[in-house]
Amino acid sequence: MRCSIRASGIEEAAVTLVTNDSVLIEEPPFATRMFRMLLADKFALCAVIFLVFILILAVIGPSWLGDLATKQNLRGRNAAPFDWERGWVWWMGADALGRPLLARIIVATQNTLMVAAGAVALSAVTGTFLGLIAGFSSPRVNQVIMRLADVIMSFPSLLIAVIVLYILGSSVLNLMLVLAITRIPVYLRTTRAEVLEIRERMFVQAARVMGASKNRILFRHILPVVLPTLTTLATLDFAYVMLAESALSFLGIGIQPPEITWGLMISQGRQYLTNAWWLSFWPGLAIILTTMSLNLLSNWLRIALDPVQRWRLEMKGHKHG
Repeated sequence: MRCSIRASGIEEAAVTLVTNDSVLIEEPPFATRMFRMLLADKFALCAVIFLVFILILAVIGPSWLGDLATKQNLRGRNAAPFDWERGWVWWMGADALGRPLLARIIVATQNTLMVAAGAVALSAVTGTFLGLIAGFSSPRVNQVIMRLADVIMSFPSLLIAVIVLYILGSSVLNLMLVLAITRIPVYLRTTRAEVLEIRERMFVQAARVMGASKNRILFRHILPVVLPTLTTLATLDFAYVMLAESALSFLGIGIQPPEITWGLMISQGRQYLTNAWWLSFWPGLAIILTTMSLNLLSNWLRIALDPVQRWRLEMKGHKHG
């Protein structure tokens, strides 16, 4: 009887010990850890707040200030900024047709981000898919796909955009497709390089031994390992595509009026730089701040999604948790 009581007591103590250990080593959810690491990087936190604010303006801007952004007032042509008597919407001044610049910048946010987001999403999906196939298929398929990427990269991206947009015409969809085509090789080559290294790891070999199909190995075992690198690349590429769209609009082959983008606003204000600098300054500042925020976010993602380097942010984030 005593032996049984002692045995049961030992078992209960062991269960309690295991339970306590499991509580001690249990990690917080992924979202909580990412939030703590974001709090540890003040620059990345400010970048995220700014990007969320820009995203909100892109969603509500056209319905909120769409009419005011297109309403002309020739009496207020090239009105100077910082005039508080006319209302907050005139704080940045007015353009050559008397339209408030602040309202136009807010409305133009949607087109600018939509073109960049669509181009990045399309190029990332296409390039990742082709990169997975090139890195995991036979050498012949690999060579065909890589030669296709070399053909695209052999032409200057701006030249391809100018030729295609001149033939097909300038529209949001055409601009999105052109920018996506020029960025596909970036994701293709990155994904292929990652797959060539990951497919030799032990967990992939174990999946093959267990009889997993190629599609399951590719999309269930290899793709999740590649996604952090592609996420960081897409964040950085978003800024590049937005700058490319602004450059094309500045050259007059991007988005055309009555549509508005930040690059088009810079192009429309360049002839007034000597006497109305604010026409190009404010949309240019919006591009600079958005690009800088995306670069800061990309740098934070590179560290936060890397198991080798994330300890730097986790050490700082413990005091916030």
